[in-house]
Order: sequence, then C-alpha cells, then structure tokens
Amino acid sequence: MRSDVEYSPVGEGLGMRDFWLYVWMRRVSVIAAHVISLGLTILISLLSRPGTSLFSWHPVCMSAAYCLCMTEGILLFSAEGSPFCFKSRQGKVRLHWFCQALVLVAATTGVGFMVASKNVSERPHLVTWHSLLGVGTLAATLLQAVCGVCLLFPKLLRVTSPPRLKLYHATCGLVAYLLATVTVVSAMFSDWFQATVKGAVWWAFLLLPLFPALVVMNQITNAYLPRKKITS
Repeated sequence: MRSDVEYSPVGEGLGMRDFWLYVWMRRVSVIAAHVISLGLTILISLLSRPGTSLFSWHPVCMSAAYCLCMTEGILLFSAEGSPFCFKSRQGKVRLHWFCQALVLVAATTGVGFMVASKNVSERPHLVTWHSLLGVGTLAATLLQAVCGVCLLFPKLLRVTSPPRLKLYHATCGLVAYLLATVTVVSAMFSDWFQATVKGAVWWAFLLLPLFPALVVMNQITNAYLPRKKITS
C-alpha cells in the first residue's frame, strides 16, 4: 500500500472520469479560479491606491496573501487547468511552500500596516467582525505553517504517521482557506469598501471570492474523501 497521499485525477473519486463534459467544466472552473484570484487582487490593489496612507497598504498585502498566493499555492496541485501541471510532485510541494511563505510575509506586513494606521489615528483595535476574523485567519495560517514544517522534515521532527498528518494538513488547510474567504467577504462590509464601491459592482465583488473557494473545496474533497482509510 502506498504511504503517500496525492491529489486524485479529475473526478476519480466520484466515478466520473468518462464524462468529458464534466472534465472540461472542471478545467474551465480551475482556470476561472486562477483568473478571478489574480483579477480580484489587482482590483483591490487599484481601489486601495497604495501609498496614499498607511491603511492603503493593508488591502494590498492581504489580498496578495490570501486571494492570490494562498489560492495559487493550493490550485497548483490541481490535475486540470494548472499552469504547473508539468511539474513533478516534489516540484509542486516546493512551489506550494514558496507560496505559503509569501502568504505569511504579506499577511504579517498587512497586519503591521493596519496596526500602525490605527495607532496613528488613535482608533481601537479588534472592534469589528472583520478584525476578529482576520486574527483567527492569521492564527490558522500559522498553525498550518507549523504542520507543513512537520511534513517537510518528518524524520527530523519524528513524525510517526506522515500520511495521516497530510490528511489533517489538507483538512485544516481547507478550513483556514474558507476562514480567509469569509474574512475577505467581511471586508466588503467595511466603511472604507462601501464608500469606495457601490451598486451592482459591490455585489460582484461580494460574490467573486466565493468561486475560487468552491473550486478549492471541490479539489481537496475529491482528493481525500474518496480514498480508503489511511493507516500509519
């Protein structure tokens, strides 16, 4: 029995490999998720007008961290529609780690700008749902990084069951990503965003982060749930 856990091919766990329409819908969905994650990051960066204030860097850093880097770090394992599909498993793991390291750097920088902005304006911290969700998202991201380090050096850290830890890593990673999506959506209800974007465009921004989240959730559940019980 193989001890490694890999992402399954298109629809293998659902028994739908022969349905070409399903296959192409999956591919189009993954490509659309790439485009939306990049487009949403660019749009938020343009709306925030970086450099005009300390706060203006917060949306830039956080969107780059979670809308772009975290999404791409997960989608690169996709068997369809990924620009890194030609890479080996080991190469994808290295790219995944690079993306997640960028997530931590960008997210920490974004939090630093937010704290500095509130200190300058003498406004209280952690008084909104968005800020509380943001703290929870950052904590989940840090825990996932620790789990990833254990997977990267299993012998050094004496990990007894790497396959089981990979399953936990993927499951908790999905929770962290969904939490990040909720945090991004909650940002759409902030005073700054509602003053900047209004009308039908606001509704479009509200729905855009949900599509990559659905693609990521589908990818992870298809990769792990259909598989047999993992033994140590």
